[in-house]
Amino acid sequence: MIKYIIRRVIGAVPVLFGLSIILFAFIHLLPGDPAATILGQHARPELVAQMRARLGLDLPLWQQYFNYLADLSRGDLGNSFINNRPVLTDFVVRFPGTVELTIAAMIFAVGLGIPLGRLAARRPQSLTDGAVTVVSLVGISIPIFVLGLTLQYLLAVQLKILPATGRLDGHIDIPAVTHFMLVDTLLAGNPGAFVDALRHLVLPAIALGSIPLAIITRITRASVLDVANEDYVRTARAKGLTERRVDGRHIMRNAWLPVTTVIGLQVGGLLAGAVITETVFAWNGVGKWVVESIEAHDYFVIQSSILMFAFIFLIVNLIVDIGYAFLNPRIRYS
Repeated sequence: MIKYIIRRVIGAVPVLFGLSIILFAFIHLLPGDPAATILGQHARPELVAQMRARLGLDLPLWQQYFNYLADLSRGDLGNSFINNRPVLTDFVVRFPGTVELTIAAMIFAVGLGIPLGRLAARRPQSLTDGAVTVVSLVGISIPIFVLGLTLQYLLAVQLKILPATGRLDGHIDIPAVTHFMLVDTLLAGNPGAFVDALRHLVLPAIALGSIPLAIITRITRASVLDVANEDYVRTARAKGLTERRVDGRHIMRNAWLPVTTVIGLQVGGLLAGAVITETVFAWNGVGKWVVESIEAHDYFVIQSSILMFAFIFLIVNLIVDIGYAFLNPRIRYS
């Protein structure tokens, strides 16, 4: 197991290296100039040239890349062009907001998707199965921004049940200790603020978790149906085991592997979807920060944030692979 983990970690290095090259090339192909963005469109050319020199943008691209790579190898993600703050500092501040939203969306998707998939698999070709299939297709088909704006209009504007944007009401002041809003409200001993933070989390979590919910539902249904038709399941029923015991010990235990794989892969989708969701709901996380950085041509923020997302995605997939051995004792890593 240890050798397998070491191989996977070493194998992630060329993946991240290749991604850094592609990111660097595409980011510098974006139209616009960071120096002109900082100084304004009416800035004199000589001032723009001075700003480019100060930012190091006057160097050849290959030299800029190797300078960035050298800083990256030392754990330095660079400084923002806009506020000159270290990218890592701002990332640490904003990342908890994205994690909080991602976890909430995953809880919504897994907590609803697995039961719906199991329900549909127990009654194949029935009205229930058809309804679950239609819901999952609709969930996959609706873009996140469309669903997000629809939820805002119905539940926040028309019904006024839930807040439309932000992580906390502007009148509530909570000290930022962990930058996880739910945790900080508890640490502050303010249950009212905790409830308010939960209410702000509902709509973006539903919008972000809608696509993973649909995918997990369909994979769970297909996986349960495949396992339910195996010979050992029919044998277990023939021995007189209760349906609950057959379902728990024989069907679901063997159906977990593909479902677990999909859940792990959906983490990457959630991180990508967070960019849109955080923009729609004005959620102060890394996704919204990346969008603002793209508009401002803040190269270091864009490159470093996407690289960090890729690294997290690789780690999550490694954890999922290791979890296979616990879910299925027949799997061994050598």
